[in-house]
Parts: sequence; structure tokens; C-alpha cells
Amino acid sequence: MFTGIVQDVGRVVSIEKETDQAHMVFETSLPTDRWRTGDSVAVDGCCLTITGFPDRSLFSATLSAETLRLTRFSSVAVGDDVNLEPALRVGDPLGGHWVTGHVDGLARVEHVEPLGEHRRLTCSVPEVHAKYLVRKGSVALNGVSLTINDVRGAMFSVNVIPHTLSCTNLGLLEPGVTVNLETDLIGRYVERLLQQGAC
Repeated sequence: MFTGIVQDVGRVVSIEKETDQAHMVFETSLPTDRWRTGDSVAVDGCCLTITGFPDRSLFSATLSAETLRLTRFSSVAVGDDVNLEPALRVGDPLGGHWVTGHVDGLARVEHVEPLGEHRRLTCSVPEVHAKYLVRKGSVALNGVSLTINDVRGAMFSVNVIPHTLSCTNLGLLEPGVTVNLETDLIGRYVERLLQQGAC
């Protein structure tokens, strides 16, 4: 589990694509001495399993065909910035919201509006995900926990504060780019319970 509070902006160091998977290496400034092969880390909000450490500041991961299909990793390039958050440990503060790292799909940035030092991002999502967007609810974009300000159909807006702009890759976003989207876990469980007649 994660909270959507990014701890580092890393970088894609290498990409090796195969028919049904890809191997990637990421660079981080976080101390990796406590990390182990098999640990989970959220990379742009996508939960990846560490497969090795080519160097003290590097870790590798293998991305399945499903992960590539659902996330922006199908089009990332060497040198791209990525948001990093290690998995929660017992006693860690819960500063954002419950984020699983299971990306639902892609959201497209439609508008970027400066609001003083802040920015309002307006994004569109596939219709299948729109029902999980709730005003004042939570959403994770590239692994960043954000509060939804407004929802209109399959469009929603979020306000990004200066700290988040400077400490994540959201400050680099421009209209037309896509970001990893994870809707609020609670909404999906409520829907499932209602479908099963449990409520």
C-alpha cells in the first residue's frame, strides 16, 4: 500500500522491451540500503516489484504486458522523470489517501491553468472510470494523491499546490500528455457491495 505522497523524483535509466514485457532501470536519490529484491515501490503510481540493484542508486523492475497496456510506461523514454514512493511500513504516517498502486488506466491532461503559484489541471478519463470521480474525493495522478475540485461527466479538475509542483513530475505536465490514473479504492468496493446486494 501507498499514500500518494511522493518521496523522490527519479529517472528512467534504461528500457529493454520484449514481446510481452519490458525490463526497466530507474535511478533514485532515496537511500536504498533497506530495500530488498522483491520489495514494492510505486513508480508514477504503478506498484512495481524490485528485481535487482544494478548500482546503489539504481533499481530494476519487470513490467508485464498488462502493466504496459494500462499505464504510460508503454511510451516512456530514457531520461523521463518518474515519481517514486516506497511501500508503507508499519508506523509510517498516512499523509495522503489509500493508494494501491494498481493503475486503472490513463487520464489525459486537457488544460493547465496557472492560479498564482498553484495550477489547476483539468483531465479527461475513459467513461468507464468517470463514475468513480467524486467532488472532494481523492484521485492519484502519476502516484500523487490529489483532491478532486470539480467533476463534469468524464472531466475533472484538481488544484496542485507549489510544493507538489516542485517535488513531483506534475509540474512538467502540458495539455495533451497522459498520466497514470488510480481512482479511489473505497468507491470501487462500495460499487461491488451494491452489485452483490450486500448494502
